[in-house]
Amino acid sequence: MKAEVGGLASQAADLVVVIVNYRTGKLVIDCLASLAPEIAAHPGVRVLIVDNASNDGSDLLLQDALRDRGWNGWARLHRSDLNGGFAYANNIAIAQSLASCSSALSRSRALIWMLNPDTLVRPGAVGHILRFMQAHPHAGAIGTAIEDASGDLWPYAFRFHSLAGELENALRSGIATRLLRDRSLAQKMAKHATPVDWVSGASMVLRGAVFETTGMFDEDYFLYFEETDFFHRVARAGWERWYVPQARVQHISGQSTGLTAHDAARRRVPAYWHHSRRRYLVKNHGRAYAVVTDLITLLGIAIWRLRCVIRRRPHGASPHFVRDFLRYSAMAHLDIRANAALASATTTGPCPLAANPVARSI
Repeated sequence: MKAEVGGLASQAADLVVVIVNYRTGKLVIDCLASLAPEIAAHPGVRVLIVDNASNDGSDLLLQDALRDRGWNGWARLHRSDLNGGFAYANNIAIAQSLASCSSALSRSRALIWMLNPDTLVRPGAVGHILRFMQAHPHAGAIGTAIEDASGDLWPYAFRFHSLAGELENALRSGIATRLLRDRSLAQKMAKHATPVDWVSGASMVLRGAVFETTGMFDEDYFLYFEETDFFHRVARAGWERWYVPQARVQHISGQSTGLTAHDAARRRVPAYWHHSRRRYLVKNHGRAYAVVTDLITLLGIAIWRLRCVIRRRPHGASPHFVRDFLRYSAMAHLDIRANAALASATTTGPCPLAANPVARSI
């Protein structure tokens, strides 16, 4: 037992929790408060908060909280001059964390836990993460289990994109779901650790050595799809990806973005979601594939809405979704750069719980 404890203590010194703040200061403080007992149990864990040019005073709120609550010993605040998006802010934190390592070996061993600001860490999560990564040296990335706002388990990871999965996501019918259940984008997880394609960006742990083979997150994504894109590179580099349900966090979905909140259907899906979706499909699968995917999605939307008309029930669409979908689709654009045109875009946080808001938007 002593050897295990010593090993975990050594590993804990290599774990950095990264939190991106954009006008979510009070949520970050709650997240830090949930982390405090974990860090007391595993001294050496550090936290780096990147304020993504919030300009609302939340950086000062966090600065005061770190000082007044005695968290300065293990948490640090970095202020970015630009709200460059989720990938941009996390790259700042990851680069600083790896640069602080004393050697190439320690950089490879480092663990980066990317955590949404609207999360609460459940007891024992850090220990489960450290033990799993220690026992699985080929695991380049893992996702924790996630609870929703009511505390119920949200047991999902995700498959990489496929045309069949896109159709199932758009149709949302019982028959399509049953026929295509092995191809659906969302994959319901068991109660044991399971290899997966990719996991929710709300809570994921990455091994430092992964960045040596994949590079950093693609900053041409402003928000959404950047973690899916990154996991493609992790997979191509030969790293394992796992869902680890023993480590759990609660995610108050929608508090950091608003897009997956209970009233999301009444909100217009932001332009950067469409830009990021197009970039992801064209970059990873080619423009022809992206166009076919767009057509399949539109077919699914049409079928779903027809069913809703026949059944005389609302289709639950976000405002102007089809119009915006067509406007920003691969059928209408040759370029795939996203962030250059969106550097001044307004958002309310870094990453939602759900991987694909289409199912709530059509």
